[in-house]
Amino acid sequence: MENKMFCYQCQETAGCKGCTVSGVCGKKPEVAAMQDLLVYVTKGLSSVTTKMREEGLTVDKEVNHLVTRNLFMTITNANFDREALQNAVEETLTKKQELLGKLSDKSGLPEAALWNGSAAEFDAKAAVVGVLSTKDEDIRSLRELITYGLKGLSAYSKHANALLQDNEDVDAFIQKALAKTLDDSLTVDDLVALTLETGKYGVDGMALLDKANTEAYGNPEVTQVEIGVRKNPGILISGHDLRDLEMLLEQTQGTGVDVYTHSEMLPAHYYPAFKKYPNFAGNYGNAWWKQKEEFEKFNGPILMTTNCVVPPAASYKDRLWTTGAAGFPGCRHIDGAYGETKDFSAIIEQAKQCAAPTEIETGTITGGFAHEQVFALADKVVDAVKSGAIRKFVVMAGCDGRHKSREYYTEFAKRLPKDVVILTAGCAKYKYNKLDLGDIGGIPRVLDAGQCNDSYSLALIALKLKEIFQLDDINDLPIAFNIAWYEQKAVIVLLALLYLGVKNIHLGPTLPAFLSPNVAKVLVENFGIAGIGTVDDDLKLFFGDEA
Repeated sequence: MENKMFCYQCQETAGCKGCTVSGVCGKKPEVAAMQDLLVYVTKGLSSVTTKMREEGLTVDKEVNHLVTRNLFMTITNANFDREALQNAVEETLTKKQELLGKLSDKSGLPEAALWNGSAAEFDAKAAVVGVLSTKDEDIRSLRELITYGLKGLSAYSKHANALLQDNEDVDAFIQKALAKTLDDSLTVDDLVALTLETGKYGVDGMALLDKANTEAYGNPEVTQVEIGVRKNPGILISGHDLRDLEMLLEQTQGTGVDVYTHSEMLPAHYYPAFKKYPNFAGNYGNAWWKQKEEFEKFNGPILMTTNCVVPPAASYKDRLWTTGAAGFPGCRHIDGAYGETKDFSAIIEQAKQCAAPTEIETGTITGGFAHEQVFALADKVVDAVKSGAIRKFVVMAGCDGRHKSREYYTEFAKRLPKDVVILTAGCAKYKYNKLDLGDIGGIPRVLDAGQCNDSYSLALIALKLKEIFQLDDINDLPIAFNIAWYEQKAVIVLLALLYLGVKNIHLGPTLPAFLSPNVAKVLVENFGIAGIGTVDDDLKLFFGDEA
């Protein structure tokens, strides 16, 4: 049977319409098929667990973790390993059959909850349960918008779970919402309401992760991070999972191996708990999409804890390791269940045999402006706003990517009026965090809150300013939103902001391909969602003729 695919969940999808031959990300049709099937059977499992809760039955934490892991495995650039995905499908079907036996009433369950095909049937089933199996364009658009938001929420939940923090309400919602995407009786209005509800639980999920990270590692503080290299061999750790970093740092003590962060792991340097490790060297490189040239020059092994994995070049593939939801065929994977200590001895031994990293830049970059740190500076910030020293803030959070159109964000940052401060989180910051934009009365003009999930900090900062200035509406604040997006974690951040009432968000470099014209119209009319224009036009739009 010929493998076909249709995927449009990320910003770089082919022609801003959909990848149909092979993913721009490097995902092959046979991998896309298994991801489609994994999402389908996870929705089936979620229909069963939702029914269980309705019957008053308890759903084990392990089942919640299975659902979030499955969704995380299907996020863009997380897992390219068909065998690992197929194993997850089989595990999910086994668990679903077990839980079905606990239900007293199986009526009303969707076909996905009852299907229990063998591995020989997987490809045929995958071919008929993907995105295009929903024929109505608007229903499909909303179902995918919700599903992608849930993927992002699951990623954040998984990071919190790794630190032994859970929120049963969030897990129950993820499963209920997944089940509802199979319900053909739901109207467009019903799904719009469910989309906003997804945003509500997005806020809760990011709050859970913020609590998990700060209770384990302290509140981020203003930190200068080295971007040069030392003389020891090193391990480069990328992704978002701070617990993986903690275990790696503990196990590399006294080995002569330094640990460097990459991309979204950069904000780990802002947490007090990690500063006690003498071999925690600094940050190496830039955003995820520059991996091929930067991983080549790093010389030592690289540990990918989450997305974003770029299919590796043969020259360093034997140095690329994965863990958690990440995976790539031919790369070694380090297992470890929730609460267990992973064994990083093999990657450490490999590092000892490697040359020290090749220096690609020198200097420092400053970050650590999460909510508690900014609250500590609140008086200074408020005074600067009241005096007119700070005219406006612009939120430039989100994702970076390889498209040339993203140079817009560098140019936009360079040309911002000198009395405007950037609030950022996520790897979007790599478009401008090494520019010399100066400060305003000691307040840096780029305030980096951290990882993409730390967009929660930006929301808290906005809400705090609303309270301080005694405003009725968050949209009355001197804050503009010019956000770059790439994958599904950005989707849940967007939905969370919409739930919080933020309007007039500009999203680029393109609007999502999965928004049908009618759904896009709803977002434009109700929330003022818009794309980006030219730098000149957008500066004038945000800051008037004084830009």
